[in-house]
Amino acid sequence: MKSLLGTLYLLGMLVPGGLGYDGSPAEVVDKTGSPWRSLETYNYSKYHPIEEIYQWMSQISEKYKDVVTQHFLGLTYETRPMNYLKISQPSDNPKKIIWMDCGIHAREWIAPAFCQWFVKEILQNYKDNSRIRRLLNYLDFYVLPVLNIDGYIYSWTTDRVWRKSRSSHNNGTCFGADLNRNFNVSWCSVGASTDCKDLTFCGTGPASEPETKAVSSFIESKKENILCFFTMHSYGQLILTPYGYTKNKSSNHEELIQVAEKAANALKAKHGMTYRVGSSADILYATSGSSRDWARDIGIPFSYTFELRDTGTHGFILPEDQIQPTCEETMEAVLSMLDDVYNKYWSSNSAGKVMSTTVVLSLLMLFISLL
Repeated sequence: MKSLLGTLYLLGMLVPGGLGYDGSPAEVVDKTGSPWRSLETYNYSKYHPIEEIYQWMSQISEKYKDVVTQHFLGLTYETRPMNYLKISQPSDNPKKIIWMDCGIHAREWIAPAFCQWFVKEILQNYKDNSRIRRLLNYLDFYVLPVLNIDGYIYSWTTDRVWRKSRSSHNNGTCFGADLNRNFNVSWCSVGASTDCKDLTFCGTGPASEPETKAVSSFIESKKENILCFFTMHSYGQLILTPYGYTKNKSSNHEELIQVAEKAANALKAKHGMTYRVGSSADILYATSGSSRDWARDIGIPFSYTFELRDTGTHGFILPEDQIQPTCEETMEAVLSMLDDVYNKYWSSNSAGKVMSTTVVLSLLMLFISLL
């Protein structure tokens, strides 16, 4: 039944606002103040309700159909489709994958705003920007703009600071699990709760929530080709590396820190904002069952959590006038990381050739000077 519902959604036979929807479409649209009819008038400096994001995904995959496709990932607890965008430019090179998800916590609206900004920047610039074009020669981008769709809708219609999903527990006496405590990595061992009333309720078991299961199943199926796992959150202005469940460090911890510190510098250069870098256990707090730690432990080499603006002045209710600068600076950080990934995996051979040529020429010049 759930797969049938997902198919109907994708075919446009069911629309958000229908089955299992918390509040009417009018309620949500009225809150945005940003009606739009076409991609050209879509405002990336506003927060958008889920049906506008669905429409945006369809329109952007139509406009850029040579490089963008929309794919069905799974269904949420309330049977809404989880769709992701794949950005892939045809290439003769073997392609690797960059994963990015946003909105695993419902109230962190700046995160889905960034996912949309990221897609927009890549698509508007890949033809003319040599940096982005080079990345797309070797990398495909998989972007899930809103992971926790049920919770996101609830944060628009009912409770602006709702965090969790909307699954029902204890015979309907409490709702939602913290999806970022529900991944199968040191599940519910620290920084998580078994009480369904708590904000950090870890679910009834590892990957017990359909949203977590959909993401983890997909990532597992692609893990051999995924180089980088980004999960976007707010707030705190942090770039977090594994781990949260232990003070022990991942095997490539120093490299992860180096790449993140370079990214934080690139971010600061844009608008002067300072981001701290470190593992969750070291600079934030202990957590278990996070997607970032899970991704690293299944073998994805670069795994990061971004905690976007701010540091508490507005918290989760970041004003819309900060969307653009937040997205601009975060874009610089992500591109910096992608440059490092590219350099690690693809420029070493060319660098080696350049080095070899330089050495040969130097020896030749020395030989000539001795004649």
